[in-house]
Amino acid sequence: MTNSVWLHKMFWPDVAEHLKTSDTVLVPIGATEQHGPHTALFVDTAWASDVSEAVAKQEGVLIAPPMHFGYSQHHLAYPGGITLRAETLTQVALDIGESLISHGFRKVIFVNGNRIANLPPLQIAMVKLRYRTGAFAGIIDTHLIARREVCEVAVNLRDASNHAGDVETSFMMHAHPEFVRPEKMEKLAERGRPAFSSVFPMDPPFDQNIAFTQDTADEFFAKTEGRGVYSDPTAATKEKGEKILDVTVQRAADFVRQVKALKVDCPKCPIPV
Repeated sequence: MTNSVWLHKMFWPDVAEHLKTSDTVLVPIGATEQHGPHTALFVDTAWASDVSEAVAKQEGVLIAPPMHFGYSQHHLAYPGGITLRAETLTQVALDIGESLISHGFRKVIFVNGNRIANLPPLQIAMVKLRYRTGAFAGIIDTHLIARREVCEVAVNLRDASNHAGDVETSFMMHAHPEFVRPEKMEKLAERGRPAFSSVFPMDPPFDQNIAFTQDTADEFFAKTEGRGVYSDPTAATKEKGEKILDVTVQRAADFVRQVKALKVDCPKCPIPV
């Protein structure tokens, strides 16, 4: 039997054997989108894959192959970005979940590395999967699962968790330094605070009201001044990145442990073949 936690690196009889004792599976979903001139387009998939792999090894669960595409339409003004439509992401996640459930998995957890942006399509997929099959479905967002602890590591700086900023850059400096160009990092001036935040704020202080809006690719390009960076990355360090990844893995493992203990009555689940 292979020792891999990745489904695509296993043989089917080994998966069948694993299902005799464990019915929980992780589905990492990232994105292929720019993260400034200093980090690669791989960042969001790295979040999803790295957290999933560490949790799977710790908790004895399996992982579906990572999905490198998410909902990234507002990044398409920068070369290299690839996006799915929101409804496509929902349907792909649903298809993956139903495939896994057909083999006997009863608890499907999407691990979202494209923080916040992928959430609405994945939440719809989660709800549909739950109601269609009766199996458990959940989502771990790689920032929100440990938001308080991550923000403490980033000393609660405003916007530290925003796109290509302190938190993401620190994570990459620790986990994937080969995909970081420190010489390309530039200090960003602090932005003024609009009366209403256009997205759910990830960092304290939570002192803004919210009215959801969506930038076009051209608007996002202008807002990030042709660099693609939305918050200052220059405070990033690999030491912060190690702490950020560690606490994210631990909180995600806590959630997976709770899910593993659930008793799932799944009368609508297809019979494994």
